[in-house]
Amino acid sequence: MPLLRNALAVLGLALLGGCAVAPERAAAPTAAAQATTATPAHDNLNATLWMQGSVEYSAVTLQVFRQACAALDAALADPRWSALPVPEQRHAGGFESRPPAVIADLDETLIDNSPYQARRVVAGGSYDPDSWRAWVAEADARAVPGALEFARCAQERGVALVYVSNRKHEGERAATIANLQALGFPLDDSHALVLLRGDSRGPDREKGTRRAWVAQRYRVLQLLGDNLGDFLDGVDAAPAARVAMTDRYQDWWGERWFMLPNPSYGSWEDALSVDCASPDDRAACKRAQLRLQ
Repeated sequence: MPLLRNALAVLGLALLGGCAVAPERAAAPTAAAQATTATPAHDNLNATLWMQGSVEYSAVTLQVFRQACAALDAALADPRWSALPVPEQRHAGGFESRPPAVIADLDETLIDNSPYQARRVVAGGSYDPDSWRAWVAEADARAVPGALEFARCAQERGVALVYVSNRKHEGERAATIANLQALGFPLDDSHALVLLRGDSRGPDREKGTRRAWVAQRYRVLQLLGDNLGDFLDGVDAAPAARVAMTDRYQDWWGERWFMLPNPSYGSWEDALSVDCASPDDRAACKRAQLRLQ
């Protein structure tokens, strides 16, 4: 009988084992999860977050604008003072007696377009003309920290603020002016001091012709921008050539020329791609230029 009981017990355990629920297989990842793991980080993510969320960014821009304001008094006191590149000064004879002005870029210099960059990060894309025009049309960009204080500093000293931007004259001028007005930047009644790309007074993408128009009417005390092209023409060159171009102006930074930080986009990025074999090879080409020591 013990043998029979043992046999029955073994049979019962086997039957119970057959009725046990099999372990569930892990659910296959959803398409959304697969896309999340397969999609690389957006190239502009950290740059945009730094501009929007770091105290370091606002500290730098406040510092630049305060330094620019402090430098205005010395510039005003010296009638020979000019912030135009040396070759351009030669074509602006007699500037000593003209009223003073500062030439400032707009995007990422006086006004903050990081929300546009953030939208492109979320969408997984990069700059494109249609999305940019839609952003400009909103006329809702904020001022870069410290920009309005600098504008008031210049205005209190009788220095005109001239806006030279590569936003397009055709289709973007009205919204740009509305945005500047809403933020409180000084504008003359005719808005003549807003010179955008395609303006008949200097239609080129490079800003030298527009600076020349200003220089015939004002003594230019300072240039402010976020891109080398806001200070010099001919910047679409390889990095070594850009270094050579700026070497002669080393003493002007923080005195006549004031650069705002912009890690998000600019001619510096295109310069890194000048020697790349093809557009498809740019990422690897740029990566190869990283300094490891």
